[in-house]
Amino acid sequence: MADAAALRQLAETDVSQEITKEQYMPVLMSPPFVFVDGTFNTRDMGLVPGSPLRAGFAYRSGALAQLTDNGRAVLEGKLGIKRVFDLRSPEERSRAPDPPLDGVENTWIPSSRPDSTPDLDRFVAGNGEDGYREMYLEVIDVYRDSWRAILEHIRDRPADPFLVHCAAGRDRTGVLAGLLLHLAGASEEVIVLDYLLSRIGTEPVRLMLLDFAVAGTKAKSREQPGFYNLINLRASCWNAFVDGVRKEYGGFEQFITDKLGFSEDDLAKIRTNLTSA
Repeated sequence: MADAAALRQLAETDVSQEITKEQYMPVLMSPPFVFVDGTFNTRDMGLVPGSPLRAGFAYRSGALAQLTDNGRAVLEGKLGIKRVFDLRSPEERSRAPDPPLDGVENTWIPSSRPDSTPDLDRFVAGNGEDGYREMYLEVIDVYRDSWRAILEHIRDRPADPFLVHCAAGRDRTGVLAGLLLHLAGASEEVIVLDYLLSRIGTEPVRLMLLDFAVAGTKAKSREQPGFYNLINLRASCWNAFVDGVRKEYGGFEQFITDKLGFSEDDLAKIRTNLTSA
């Protein structure tokens, strides 16, 4: 496993710049990453350097539609995944459905409303902090039912490892991962590191994701102001979101109790199950 400082340095590579295969392959073949053939950006949240989450319980990933037989075997056998949570939109899911996995429950819950198309003008100033704060605040609101189901799984099924994914495994999945790490008591440095690691985890599909992002934002080109701020992952943008959660809800815990309906006893059980077998 690379040390945290080396991982963060590589993860802060601007998305307009290539991370060479010689640089990223040793990282992607070592914890916290897990090689799962046919997907990308897969990692064990409990093996991020400094993570208080227990290893072998909570995993995150990109889309699973292209899993090979070997990739399915890793999820079913080596990792022992018992439940997959799919955070994608109905359109994303219909275009590329998750494959069936033996002994694995697949959970997809329709979001409360469609995701908004990011307004690149909101990402022009600074490093795009305003745009990210607004985008991620929308994510935690739109996907409330999914967050509730995942937290219920952690509370009620601590013996069943689970995996959460969206399309790239970086934004919607990253918000959920940051929430879980926060509940487990991770430092801000660890939470930000896990968030930034998606820059390395998506490098094998970087050019494809850039093309998807141009189409998805209706950008005139990659050079449109705000585009690269939207596509990059930066600590300042995550911190702007966390500050937004504090101002909007009073913090993650208050969001979970006031908006998702969990009790303080539930929160205590969730924390225990995240950190100890």
